[in-house]
Amino acid sequence: MAVVNLTEARIRELEPGSGIWRDEQVKGLMVVCHATTKTYAVQGDVRRNGRHVRTVRMKIDRVDRIGLREARNRAKAIMSQIQSGIDPTAGLEETGITIAKALDVHLGEKPFREATTESYRYHVDHYLARYRNRAVADLSRSEVRDIYEYLRTAKGQTTATGVMRTLRAVINTAMRLDETITANPVSAIRIPMPKRREVDAIDLAAWWTQTETLSPIRRDLHRAFLLTGARRSSLLQVRRDDLDFEKGVIVFKHMKTGGQMMFPMGTYLTAMLKARLETDAPLNSEWLWPSPTSESGKVEEPKEPRKDLPSPHEYRHLARTLFIASGVPYAEGALLLGQRLPGASGGYVHAEHLVEHLRPHAQALETKVLAARK
Repeated sequence: MAVVNLTEARIRELEPGSGIWRDEQVKGLMVVCHATTKTYAVQGDVRRNGRHVRTVRMKIDRVDRIGLREARNRAKAIMSQIQSGIDPTAGLEETGITIAKALDVHLGEKPFREATTESYRYHVDHYLARYRNRAVADLSRSEVRDIYEYLRTAKGQTTATGVMRTLRAVINTAMRLDETITANPVSAIRIPMPKRREVDAIDLAAWWTQTETLSPIRRDLHRAFLLTGARRSSLLQVRRDDLDFEKGVIVFKHMKTGGQMMFPMGTYLTAMLKARLETDAPLNSEWLWPSPTSESGKVEEPKEPRKDLPSPHEYRHLARTLFIASGVPYAEGALLLGQRLPGASGGYVHAEHLVEHLRPHAQALETKVLAARK
């Protein structure tokens, strides 16, 4: 690497492929003679706190595009940065946050239901396993489209939609942490809205007769779903201690909206659950719906595979409809279903303070159902 006093004429005379020629006048400036082109470049050592960090080389331009004077001016400006401890070749500072790390941050930002957390982790660990340790900034829109198309073809639209929603949420979290991520690649995909659930009308008399053919515990479980309109997880995770017959309430501690809910039981539901506890006492289980054959010790699947009976979520739709048919006002019906009322004032309504006010409305639903029995 020769050091010479560069001039325009001397640069023209340099042989192609002759290597690097340093300038005597401007520290760091050099001419690099490639096989077919010659370029100006600058090279220097980045030092911070007296410690050598790295040696960087930065191209300025081709010698046939700018003159020597401009090359020297640019070299001085770049060397000023280098001598100040700045690496001019470095991009923006970034965290390099991976999808797996972004998922951890996302799940740690607020409390999620256990089922939601498991769903997010399963999507990333199972369907996005090849990408979980990739930096979010490196994930392109074309890759996301390929993932989506593969999942749609191999796993079905429902799975593909769920995974993409998880990925979109995780990347949105990463964008708040890494300013170099300027867009969410999932936005390039048109994710379809879930289809509206169709729930057939129910013949209460026929339904009651059909539940009589079930085992006693399954019979009572189906009737409890309709008489409370509770979500699957809320009702299945009720423990024996969550029943307060003195106050006439069943306490749902696993609510989608958070917190817990005290549901005022009607007279039939109260008698049915009291009998249920007495019958199941020899099992010595903590659960309201015990199952000796289940790993968890409680019923996990309330759907009857060979019976034309509603699913837990269909019971919830039916309960909402029957509340209206029983003359229950909109707000009271929503509160009995554990839903938040809309609008700013809805946040000031606390259902746990309205148990006795809601009791006649819960009884109205029960009376409507019992009146249809044969």
